[in-house]
Amino acid sequence: MKKEAQISQTYPRLTVYSEENFLGRSRIYTGNLGIRNTDSILDGIESLRFFSTSSNATLVLFTRTRFRGNFRVLRGSRNIRDLDDYINSNDVESILSTNQRLTLSQIRNIRDTGNLPAGYRLI
Repeated sequence: MKKEAQISQTYPRLTVYSEENFLGRSRIYTGNLGIRNTDSILDGIESLRFFSTSSNATLVLFTRTRFRGNFRVLRGSRNIRDLDDYINSNDVESILSTNQRLTLSQIRNIRDTGNLPAGYRLI
């Protein structure tokens, strides 16, 4: 009988908060993932902490749901106290969190197709 292998991804760790300044309710997500609509998490994500042991870790913030619109790319661990008006006076509406170094070409492909790379969880 074959045993099923289970892999636990600890990093990156994305902690999201329902209020600015890391207050209110929170949720922790680990591994490579995409949150397609921040309003569906905690009735809206207002601040976040992104932690990884890798300097290649990438956090991508989009101005529209489903990874559309303008985006901002951040590398390495970050703490963002207020996501309102974070990208050229626009709120953050969807998020990619990964331990991989995503290129601008890969990010644009995700934006254009709405498809995440293999191995990513969609939330």
